[in-house]
Amino acid sequence: MLFYPSYFSPIIQYVAMVQAERLIMETADNYQKQTYRTRCYIYGPNGKQLLNIPVKKANHKQKTKEVIIEEAFGWKQQHLKSVAAAYRSSPFYEYYEDEFHALFENAPTNLLDFNLACQRFVFDCLQYEPIVTNTTHFEKASTEFEDFRYLVDAKAEITYNLTPYTQVFASKHGFIPNLSILDLLFNEGPNALTYLQSQSMPQGVLFTSHRPN
Repeated sequence: MLFYPSYFSPIIQYVAMVQAERLIMETADNYQKQTYRTRCYIYGPNGKQLLNIPVKKANHKQKTKEVIIEEAFGWKQQHLKSVAAAYRSSPFYEYYEDEFHALFENAPTNLLDFNLACQRFVFDCLQYEPIVTNTTHFEKASTEFEDFRYLVDAKAEITYNLTPYTQVFASKHGFIPNLSILDLLFNEGPNALTYLQSQSMPQGVLFTSHRPN
């Protein structure tokens, strides 16, 4: 199955990944804005909250693997504080806190490398060891693999039937589905993998249905 590496991907992407026999990560694409490459959504005290990674000026002709994170805005400290405010009272935040902070302290400046590091962190927390390989060239329409690259589009209007689980601020704002995998991890802990494996798979599509690269 073919995926884009993204910043603590939405839960539905991990639903697909943990049910795949082999993961192919798209690393040869051109960079696109307004995707989960640079953003994720957590459940903050005031509801759904965006966390965005700033990058140095990039355009649609630049390879994603060439995009560099902008370090001038203190984004790592902001994200760590936001995640702590959202999940410090969740059942499993402290369980993963040290490794989570270490990930940011040792974060590479290359966006793709950081996203792949985030993905490895999540797999370690899930105690899941998939076979992962990276693409070496870009194909707009994959004929070899079931294509889930469309899941990187943060603006796509897609409905996913995810089973509700306990969320910290649900009593104030209700259940919010398909947030960052961090939401599931901090709330469900070791049960997160079982949850992901129990959910219905999204439908893979040919990449022609997504915006061109």
